[in-house]
Amino acid sequence: MPRTMSPDHSIPGGTATLRTVFLASLVLFCLAALVLPALAQTQPEIAAPQAILMDFESGTVLFEKAADTQSAPGSIAKLMSLAVIFREITEGRLSPDTEFKVSEYAWRRGGAPSGGATMFAALNSSIKVSDLLRGAIIPSGNDATIILAEGISGNELGFSVKMNEEAKRLGLAGSSFHNSNGLSDPDQKTTARDMAKIATHIIRDYPDLYKIFSEPDFLWSKIRQSNRNPLLGMSLGADGFMTGYLKEGGFNLVGSAVQNNQR
Repeated sequence: MPRTMSPDHSIPGGTATLRTVFLASLVLFCLAALVLPALAQTQPEIAAPQAILMDFESGTVLFEKAADTQSAPGSIAKLMSLAVIFREITEGRLSPDTEFKVSEYAWRRGGAPSGGATMFAALNSSIKVSDLLRGAIIPSGNDATIILAEGISGNELGFSVKMNEEAKRLGLAGSSFHNSNGLSDPDQKTTARDMAKIATHIIRDYPDLYKIFSEPDFLWSKIRQSNRNPLLGMSLGADGFMTGYLKEGGFNLVGSAVQNNQR
């Protein structure tokens, strides 16, 4: 879980700190093309306090650093929410064409008034699940994730029960989820290893829905927002996942890339 740019604020240009952590991300993802014996001889030094690099097909861990240390996930907690939602869709309990209403809570907590990452969903409007998914993934909209959670479970607390049940099913030993969006909660924690497991699960079990993560932009309420994943435009073979930021947890990144036929 290399730490990098915030999904909840515009990316400041070129500070020394961001350059350092961005380099850490680049080192990890460029290493994805290496075979294990070569990697064992040249373990990288990175600035990120926690990180893991995993081969998708075999599950082999190519590099790790404090991968089981818990930290506040920020918006990358949305990957757990999305895993729950993708399962609901795949197993037929939720249709992409279903419409959910934008509650005042979702609008205030995660929408335009919140000042955080948002899809700019209009209060009291009704939005299709397919659009809410793009709003949750591409601009990392907190409002979109809350609307989905409320639509599925009635409220975020009920949805967080589903998140933790799914986390247990996937064998995530170091995670505890208490909201759908990743906004600050002292009890919401995860680890780099657990996030890698969620990422692997999403790619393997929901390949068609995973494609949304590679879409370059999202237009809603006449506002076009670019995908917040900085790896997508860096010619690394990256095709998905997202970033996160909280003051107490710092900058986080989950990404996946294919190089030389190796994910």
